Amino acid sequence: MKNVCWPYFDPDFDSLPERIFGPTCRVCIDNESMEDCTVVKVDSVNKQGLLLEVVQVLTDLNLTISKGYISSDAGWFMDVFHVKDEHGKKLRDQNVINYIQQAIGTTRESAPSPPNARAYTNNIFDADHSSDHTAIEMSGTDRPGLFSEISAALADLQCNIVEVHAWSHNARLACVAYISDPSSRTPIEDPHRLASIEDYLTTVLRANTVRSAGEPSQINNREVKTGGFLGGEGTVSNVERRLHQLMLSVRDFDGPTSSSSTGTGLNNNKGGSKMVVSIENCDQKEYSIVNIKCKDRRRLMFDTICTLTDMQYVIFHASVSSDHDGRAFQEYFIRHNDGYALNTESEKERVIKCLEAAIERRVSEGVLLKLRAENRLGLLSDITRVLRENGLAVVRADVATEGEKAVNAFYVRDISGNEVDMGFIKSMKKEMGLTDLEVIKNDTTTTTSARTITDISPHERHRFSFGDLLKSQIERFSHNFVPID
Repeated sequence: MKNVCWPYFDPDFDSLPERIFGPTCRVCIDNESMEDCTVVKVDSVNKQGLLLEVVQVLTDLNLTISKGYISSDAGWFMDVFHVKDEHGKKLRDQNVINYIQQAIGTTRESAPSPPNARAYTNNIFDADHSSDHTAIEMSGTDRPGLFSEISAALADLQCNIVEVHAWSHNARLACVAYISDPSSRTPIEDPHRLASIEDYLTTVLRANTVRSAGEPSQINNREVKTGGFLGGEGTVSNVERRLHQLMLSVRDFDGPTSSSSTGTGLNNNKGGSKMVVSIENCDQKEYSIVNIKCKDRRRLMFDTICTLTDMQYVIFHASVSSDHDGRAFQEYFIRHNDGYALNTESEKERVIKCLEAAIERRVSEGVLLKLRAENRLGLLSDITRVLRENGLAVVRADVATEGEKAVNAFYVRDISGNEVDMGFIKSMKKEMGLTDLEVIKNDTTTTTSARTITDISPHERHRFSFGDLLKSQIERFSHNFVPID
């Protein structure tokens, strides 16, 4: 018998660099340094999109990021986040702490995201269950009652709705839905049936939609895509990222409420709150500096970083913070993927508009309805039809199923601009056979702090800025990192 010789590979060879230089990713959870929050420190070899993935991990746990410092130059990534749980307390649950350490370590090892923003696909279910449903994504020009029409169309097509997320902003709509066959509770895989679903929904999206004079033709771009989403483990933030991308594809940033100024920033007095977005160049190090000042809220950092990443910009340094008056301050040092700063006023204006839109999409005016009922085919269609017939428009929707129960959360507003009739809302419980109905008046867009952002003193502005530090000592950030203990 002929002997076959194989080269020898030492099994410890792959781990040799880590044993010499230390781990390529270290995550430290510190509950001792700060009295009122937990400090999460990440020290890692950098890769494209890593910052967004880390923020996604924290966001998926409903953690509030009250402060953060980011630096990811010279191939190394160093982040410090001050976080609180959904109750405003430190992280004490050891399972949550262990999950953060494991999940961030996993993101470092995952493959880089594809460069084309419109190629991203996501899902909201655990990876073990995502194959049980068929995904549909829709985007286009919004109109009163469109979400109700979509729900009715899915019922007519005999599609069991498992989960739906929809955003409406600046007369645009983006929707991600998961459906199954109502009889077998299995994914819909027949290509002819999927094509029929796409055609039907496309007809619904296009109905009674006429482009007005002078309106960019891109906003009439609408997409209906069916089939399983591609790519990694399903999370809520992944679906929200896809909704951001769909909104970007239909140019909701060109809506009637958007206006910008690249020199001094933008003041948007929508609903009494003030937002300022500005961009300037740091010629010394060829960065563009993005400054954002607005009302603070959950997931704000995720929304802005998601938008910059999907617009193909790399964040090298950043500082985020919030004050006791509920205002957020964010500063990002960015370059385009090609390594250049934002050189033209038109490019700066587009980035400003897109960031404005990303911040506004999640801030929903109106009343929040939380409804629970026995799930059945056509339930969502019936609920949204009753809302539409009574002059209420759905501006945001999150629909899910828990066993045999359907859990629905809608932000609704009166189409004519009047106050929502609370008497009618409460009568829905009896009419629709709802087992649970909660009504929450939303004030996120109507509350104004005593001082507007422009009233901040020069001393306070200096306190929030990371720019002076980076401009004067950026070489130290780029080349003199030390591992976090």
